[in-house]
Amino acid sequence: MEIPKTFEPPAIEERWYNDWMNKGLFRSQPDEREPYTVVMPPPNVTGVLHMGHALNNTIQDILIRRARMQGYNACWVPGTDHASIATEAKVVNLLKEKGIHKSDISRDEFLSHAWEWKEKHGGIILQQLKKIGASCDWDRTSFTMDPDYYASVIKVFVELYNEGKIYRGERMVNWDPQAQTAVSDEEVIFKEVNAKLYYVRYKVIDKPDSTTGWLFDPNDAGDGEYITIATTRPETILGDTAICVHPDDERFKHLHGKMAIVPLINRQIPIITDDYVDMEFGTGALKITPAHDKNDFEIGKAHGLESINVLDADGKMSQTAQLYIGKDRFIARKLIVKDLEENGALVKIEEYQTNVGFSERTDAVIEPRLSNQWFCKMAELARPAIDAVNGDDVELYPPKFKNVYRHWMENIHDWCISRQLWWGQRIPAYYLPDGKFIVAESKDEAVKIAKELDAFDPEWEFYTEDQLLKQEEDVLDTWFSSWLWPMAVFNGILEPDNVEINYYYPTSVLVSGHDIIFFWIARMIMAGYEFRDKEPFNEVYFTGMVRDKQGRKMSKSLGNSPDLLNLIETFGADGVRFGVIVSSPAGNDLLFDEKLCEQGRNFANKIWNAMRLVKGWELNDEIKHKSSRFNEKPVQWFENKLYSLQNEVDDYFEEFRLSEALHAIYKVFWDDFCSNYLEMIKPAPGSGMDSVTFEHTLNFFDELLKLLHPFMPFITEEIWQTLRTRKDDDFCMMAQLPELKKANKELIKNTEKVIEVISWVRYLRSEAGLSPKVGLELYIKSDNPMLYRQWEPIITKIANINYVSFVNERLDGAKSFTIKTDEFFVPITVETDPEEERQKMQKELEYAKGFLSSVSAKLSNERFVQNAKQEIIDTELQKKADAETKIKQLEESLAQLG
Repeated sequence: MEIPKTFEPPAIEERWYNDWMNKGLFRSQPDEREPYTVVMPPPNVTGVLHMGHALNNTIQDILIRRARMQGYNACWVPGTDHASIATEAKVVNLLKEKGIHKSDISRDEFLSHAWEWKEKHGGIILQQLKKIGASCDWDRTSFTMDPDYYASVIKVFVELYNEGKIYRGERMVNWDPQAQTAVSDEEVIFKEVNAKLYYVRYKVIDKPDSTTGWLFDPNDAGDGEYITIATTRPETILGDTAICVHPDDERFKHLHGKMAIVPLINRQIPIITDDYVDMEFGTGALKITPAHDKNDFEIGKAHGLESINVLDADGKMSQTAQLYIGKDRFIARKLIVKDLEENGALVKIEEYQTNVGFSERTDAVIEPRLSNQWFCKMAELARPAIDAVNGDDVELYPPKFKNVYRHWMENIHDWCISRQLWWGQRIPAYYLPDGKFIVAESKDEAVKIAKELDAFDPEWEFYTEDQLLKQEEDVLDTWFSSWLWPMAVFNGILEPDNVEINYYYPTSVLVSGHDIIFFWIARMIMAGYEFRDKEPFNEVYFTGMVRDKQGRKMSKSLGNSPDLLNLIETFGADGVRFGVIVSSPAGNDLLFDEKLCEQGRNFANKIWNAMRLVKGWELNDEIKHKSSRFNEKPVQWFENKLYSLQNEVDDYFEEFRLSEALHAIYKVFWDDFCSNYLEMIKPAPGSGMDSVTFEHTLNFFDELLKLLHPFMPFITEEIWQTLRTRKDDDFCMMAQLPELKKANKELIKNTEKVIEVISWVRYLRSEAGLSPKVGLELYIKSDNPMLYRQWEPIITKIANINYVSFVNERLDGAKSFTIKTDEFFVPITVETDPEEERQKMQKELEYAKGFLSSVSAKLSNERFVQNAKQEIIDTELQKKADAETKIKQLEESLAQLG
């Protein structure tokens, strides 16, 4: 078979992915093996593939592919989230384009449009994930609105309600005026913005007595006393119901118990006192608007104040505002400032920087809003989840997120779980004609319960079911469904003792961004203990954020987010996977540069060419004995190098240091295997290769491909199948990783000396401008000449050395270099400038002294010495000894130059 000169990814990727799928290699069913289970963080059904998905899902694919090769029953469950707010917004906009408003159609009609949109667009991102090689069990694809999943969510809601952990009440919530729904605290993104601080004065009046009535005449513009407040939201003045000062503030003690007049609308409000007031902020006096500020709401409750809501659900001024009715809140702000100024109530305006909450979903400015909502009590649910992470039943990587998790969980608030939307799991509460409600899993069950109530009105017997019970209009927060994900994908809520949930749960590892640690991860842990008394996963690996090479977060608005499918088209899926992983240190943000994908493509080409080289060798067993003996040392060295690499990679995977694992494989594959080992054993033109060395080489190639496969699955599968004749079921992705063996570190270290000798000779030849064909002499001064005698055939072959000799003294007039304590001399008759040589040596000496200083500083650091592994300390000690030897040799050489 003729092997193409270059690796062409597109056709090969599609062919192998289809083959893997057709052979069912991604599928998993419970069996006698130990499971390794990963559930995909379900992307929004509205989503398309971006760099964050590429990073997260490539990491999951690496872990799941490696687990298969370790003999686990690997199961990766994919799926999508219904994304209530985002999907509803998509459908609303789609209907608008058709001239249809949501308010003009029924709920069922709207949901029909939503499902139609979902069926047409909802699976796009999963199809795109296949392009990057995601080896999910696609037969298990779940959707958070699937019938069984929907039923699971409803069942959980009812159970929690019956246990008293879910309640309905009027509370201050975060309101998204664009989506017109409540959102949780975690869905509010605070941004620092340039704002204005408006100073507004309120006229002060005495309290009226019971006989004379109010002492204030709104038509009297007299010079009486005023109290000034500072606010960033003057439009809410229309909802003020008090002014509050600190009880110890001497400036306002004479105003305690008096009244103030709200400008423009002349509402009379009390001046109250509360320790909450910061005397240093603004004027020391606060306007209290209980319906539009969470802190004001609490003060209002404490002081029995009225709540006046001056904003409608869409962020426009309401009828109760009295002024600017129907105007958008920000337009009303400009209008009231103008009117306050004309009225003489505006004292001044200052520039002001403040943090403003924005909806994560729509980017609309959040409004605190008093609203009847459904809440889930979190304190009791949080306790076992806190213990799970504290006790490492759920291990977080990197561990730095443990404190972040614990702090949030120990200060947790009740969760607002209702959303004023139609797309989602509708809350299973059914309202009776008298306003009371019943919570049940179905309307039929609710009717049955209603008829058993003591308060059931006999007249209701004649009502139809629709007249008797009206279901709650709100749906559940999307996260209330996705917190069940690790259980619900195996139907563990509806059938808590089924074979699959018992086999696959708890899952092995969750890969996620740390930005949803509270939205999702903490809640899944809570749900796991609440409904199965067990953690949902053993480990959580947090990825970093994808940033561009300038450190900026990738976004459409900045135009710095590349089209992932275009990258795959240009560099191949393997190249892109390489690019996102090689630049992604564990838990830290990755600085992405397309050049990294190019590096990945070049790496693929490198190993492709190595395969072509090896496949091009002709076997010649007439030279078997001589050739295999000649290659014995390179084979021994690379065999041990491979053992060392396998152990190193295994250690990196234990700590999710995938970037470092890929770096290690890359270096050994490129440098040690392609550039050194193959060069050492490569037969001379026309001589052929012996079968013993050839078989060793194929075995090494196989093991390297297996190590690399999880990272770059397509190129490795193609080379695996090309390298040898395989059986139909012999796939690289199913090949088992070998048991780890101990490497001969001394052999590796000695061989690296030999390789360094060859590199130095080549460098000196190049520096002197000599052709590689020019043979040189090499003189070696070493306490261990046997090392170099063993490798002499390789050194002479690769470095083109005509003559090797071992000496006891330095060789004057020759080019020299040192490796550890050994010195090497290469006579090259090229005129050199002594002063230039001196300067060069002086620079090397300065560098060596600086290096010694840094190593010594590290070894004198008690914290480093106490915490570092002994092998790391030994490495640093060796570096110190080598640097000291190098300095001594350079100083001697400089002394000889005079």
